Amino acid sequence: MVFKVYYQVTISEVPIRENTKTMFVEGESVRDVRLKLKKEPYNVEIVLPVTGAYLDYEKQNEDYKVLEL
Repeated sequence: MVFKVYYQVTISEVPIRENTKTMFVEGESVRDVRLKLKKEPYNVEIVLPVTGAYLDYEKQNEDYKVLEL
């Protein structure tokens, strides 16, 4: 399953909407994705599953790339 992760680049940074980045990660569950990202220096805000029409829409974006950690 594919998940969209909203995060800040550094863990010490206070979440500011304008600085929020996104990435797509493949995983079995939200917990699985969070465990995979635990080693990274990111401040993960939220992890959302992406399925159906929403996934099709995201695939049309030229920046769409799924990370397999």
